[in-house]
Amino acid sequence: MTALLLIPLLVPFAVPAAARRCLDRLTPVAALWALTLTVLVLAGSSVAALGALVLTGLLRLPFLAGLGDLVQPLRTPSDLVVLPLATAATGLLTLGAGKLVRSALRQSRAFRAARTEADGRPAAGDLCVIESPHPDAYALPGRPHRIVVTTAMLRSLGADEREVLFAHERAHNAGGHHRFLVVAELAAHCHPGLRPVHAVIALAAERAADEAAAAVVGDRRLTARAIARAALAASSAASTRSTRPDFAPAATTGPVPQRVAALLAAPRPRRRAAPWIALLLAACATVSAGTAATGVLAFHHEVEVAQGEEPR
Repeated sequence: MTALLLIPLLVPFAVPAAARRCLDRLTPVAALWALTLTVLVLAGSSVAALGALVLTGLLRLPFLAGLGDLVQPLRTPSDLVVLPLATAATGLLTLGAGKLVRSALRQSRAFRAARTEADGRPAAGDLCVIESPHPDAYALPGRPHRIVVTTAMLRSLGADEREVLFAHERAHNAGGHHRFLVVAELAAHCHPGLRPVHAVIALAAERAADEAAAAVVGDRRLTARAIARAALAASSAASTRSTRPDFAPAATTGPVPQRVAALLAAPRPRRRAAPWIALLLAACATVSAGTAATGVLAFHHEVEVAQGEEPR
């Protein structure tokens, strides 16, 4: 049982390398879905495994064993193995939960402030212009979706480049990319091995919006130029930090040179290895979920045995 519960905690460390390869081999939209579903399963499996390890250690304590109606000791490996694992699992769960709560509070405050500011300004369709000396533009989720852009950003771009920027942010809202970013951040707080994947998922969301904007305006070079100029304008005013929530995607985030290079590169033919990348991620998720479920069920069975409800 204990060995099974360790597997979901080790598998996520193998995912970041596969995640980067996934974005290289699959289309941005396919990579976005594959990576987000994978980290969601891996995060859930790791939390379940950590929870089972914590309970295993707690039920080794006489007081808690009595509260759990255990009539005989829980059948586990040596306390020299179980108790350190349970202590480490408790620390990881506590640390992750604390970071998640702080992040959720900070993001909710930023989201409410952004929505209040956007809803208090006149909008032209889904476009909301805010007077600010800081060049910024982002897709703000909610009802209704908004494209928030500052006057400084509008002054930094030409008319055709503005259309690219609007198309990019509309693609974020249409694709619901904020949901992918929320899942990625949640997973990063659940397991440290999934933190590097958060950046890959964010890049996949930006690449998907880049491709959508290029398709709308029909000019990949114009799209690349607009993204580069918007990012340059935002970086020149970096001393004034944007107040947007982290899950509100923006055209100026991520490794912009890599995104520009992808837009300027000639379309690549489909690679036969691409499906294998997705299968590899699916295999990681399946192994993690399967071993976590098996370990939790085994733990539940051992508890029932210790309670005298089932024969050994």
